[in-house]
Amino acid sequence: MSYPDWLDLNATWFVLVGVLFTGYALLDGFDLGVGALHLFTKKDEHRRIMLNAIGPVWDGNEVWLVTGGGALFAAFPVVYATVFSGFYLAFMLLLVALIFRAVAIEFRSKQPMRWWRQMWDVGFAGGSLLSSFLIGVAMGNIAWGVPIDERGDFAGTFVGLLHPYALLLGVTTVALFMMHGAIYVVMKTEGELHDMVRGWINHTIIFFIICYATTTMATLIYVPHMAEAVRNTPWLFAVAVANMLAIANIPREIHHGRDFRAFLSSCAAMVALMTLFGLEMFPNLVLSNPNPAHSLTIYNAASSPKTLSIMLTIALIGVPVVLAYTVSIYWIFRGKVKLDRMSY
Repeated sequence: MSYPDWLDLNATWFVLVGVLFTGYALLDGFDLGVGALHLFTKKDEHRRIMLNAIGPVWDGNEVWLVTGGGALFAAFPVVYATVFSGFYLAFMLLLVALIFRAVAIEFRSKQPMRWWRQMWDVGFAGGSLLSSFLIGVAMGNIAWGVPIDERGDFAGTFVGLLHPYALLLGVTTVALFMMHGAIYVVMKTEGELHDMVRGWINHTIIFFIICYATTTMATLIYVPHMAEAVRNTPWLFAVAVANMLAIANIPREIHHGRDFRAFLSSCAAMVALMTLFGLEMFPNLVLSNPNPAHSLTIYNAASSPKTLSIMLTIALIGVPVVLAYTVSIYWIFRGKVKLDRMSY
């Protein structure tokens, strides 16, 4: 399929990769948030309900991560190679955390012993917290910039990735996912657990707002290039305003008992945050720090125009399939969670 000359395939793929990773943040974000909150419940029944709230969808949600990684590899192979080699240890830790978390979900209910279930509960919560934190650390390094040499290779160390700004982004991501997960649990449960988690939501919102405000101040002071797009194009500030309004609307919807609307507001806030991140990064994919001239952009790190064109055709076919699959799963398993003999 041929595309019109006015279509910038590189920018189109930048948006598409961003959409796929945003989809992952929206969907697996509440999974990870539920895991981060898991140990705050004490009753076995409540922990089972929380697991079964995400049980039918958690593995499907991670399809978005796989799809996003595949799209990054196809469209921007140099970025894929540099990031995955430079962040190798961090990504291995992330994979271990995600795998151990998945194993915990499946193995917890296999034995009735208290010690057995507690062991997997700790594994589930620990894997969720570590995954959330590492995702934030990775985004913090992408925003801050990483050392890249003239060949486009990572020239830093793993320890160098653990600077204060990246760690702050890691904690902020944990806070965001905890808020998102708490709202999802309230939406999917009823009775005692529902009322208990409803009381947690304001605490998670406060935790996130404190982290978000701190991160915003740190960004403006220490990472000023991540605000250039909004400074140069003032109307983009509307995205930041939309983000603040979406966050402010969450406690309002919870107060009125409109749990689904609160969840939609949380989703809107996450979309706005990812949009701001993408706008401030464009056209860079990986910023080189301290030498910006070595940065990997959507142009110097992209596949050939023919490859981008062919892959876009495949994406136009494949992404709707993933969307249809996701929508159908959520429709089939809509409603409140009920425990039965087939539950985790």
